Amino acid sequence: MSTLTWAVAAVVTDDTGRVLLCRQGERRYALPGGRLRPAESPVRAALRDIRAETGWEIELVDLVGVYHLSSPTANTLAGRAGPLPDILVHVFRARAAEIGPSADPPPGCRLSWHTPTALPEAVTPLTRAAVADAVAGRSGVLRDGWGTPGSPDPAAPPVAAHANAGQPPEQRGAVAPGPPLRQ
Repeated sequence: MSTLTWAVAAVVTDDTGRVLLCRQGERRYALPGGRLRPAESPVRAALRDIRAETGWEIELVDLVGVYHLSSPTANTLAGRAGPLPDILVHVFRARAAEIGPSADPPPGCRLSWHTPTALPEAVTPLTRAAVADAVAGRSGVLRDGWGTPGSPDPAAPPVAAHANAGQPPEQRGAVAPGPPLRQ
């Protein structure tokens, strides 16, 4: 394994069930999120990064899963920076806390809402898998090893998930009574 980068993302939905995606330049669509800062919790990082990237205040509902993205090979150099890092992404289920963004997103991130069954073709494998897991009501998903030749199909079942993964979080007791996760 190369250097490990810790990151967060969220499947943010609105009242109609659409998913918020970000597209930077002509690259693929992805879930909003970013990297953790030193000594920062994944919950705090998700709230901070998504607010900074999208302008939206969100409420975290629960953890969909942890997704490990691997670099293609340990010997492949990616330009002057060396090998690509392995990335460990905590993906949360979240909902928009307001009917509109509280601030303008920074330039470069084009936000759009999509129905989970009609995601754009140019979506990252992690985004496709995390949206599918979230919509299926899964929590505690572990997905490992993407990005390498012969890596699992993002649509394949996860390595592990909560035993009652087919039920919504509220029905299986995954969401504690009271307010959603906050900083």
